[in-house]
Amino acid sequence: MSPAELHEFLDFKAAHYEHPRFLEEDPIQLPHRFIQKEDIEIVAFIVSMIAWGNRKSIVKSGERVLSIMGNSPYDYIMSYKGEIPSNFVHRTFNNEDLGGFFSCLNHVYTQHGGLESAFSKQVPEDNLKERICAFRARFFQGEHLSRTQKHVSNPASGSASKRLIMFLRWMVRSADKGVDFGLWKSISSSELMIPLDVHTGNVARKLGLLTRSQNDWKTNEELIELFRSYDEQDPAKYDFALFGLGAYEGF
Repeated sequence: MSPAELHEFLDFKAAHYEHPRFLEEDPIQLPHRFIQKEDIEIVAFIVSMIAWGNRKSIVKSGERVLSIMGNSPYDYIMSYKGEIPSNFVHRTFNNEDLGGFFSCLNHVYTQHGGLESAFSKQVPEDNLKERICAFRARFFQGEHLSRTQKHVSNPASGSASKRLIMFLRWMVRSADKGVDFGLWKSISSSELMIPLDVHTGNVARKLGLLTRSQNDWKTNEELIELFRSYDEQDPAKYDFALFGLGAYEGF
């Protein structure tokens, strides 16, 4: 198809898949159970950080985290005293990693004003890489095992940082379609990128959107440059098109 036809096709698919029915199988359903901003962003952060594997297993593990927190995420984090949860495992993320996340989140909320502030303060606008690197440094000021750092990816080392970028999409993009939350106003939707993994990367390559073969930060930049030419203000909406084509249509 021509470049114009491809643009129109991706606009159609993005609009089709960004729909409340998307919540039925996706881990984003878990933070949608809450109303308070802090509850939503804490659940969204933890769930997005364990979002690898199939979606059913991610939701199941997310349910376990909610149970550990007594379904009161913000209250639990603010009163957390370093107790290590027991019997939690999701892939290579274990109970000690979860305890480290709880400690680091407590630090973020007590010392940095919360997750939004930790991503946005003293960072130049329109630099998502710097936002993530600054957040990561602040987050890991909390007590944790060194092994836990591998669960929060680092774009400075070239990582595509798929899960962090997905979390930011959830927090920043408009809630008008009933999927993302639009809670954070200090970061613009124009800054967002595509949560790039093997599946979205393969779909993008089949469509001729990418020339690079790696799924790394430089490939993030290549892909988002194209999508910003489609929609400068909301380029991350095309995540729904790539994901939907791969997950639902076997493209």
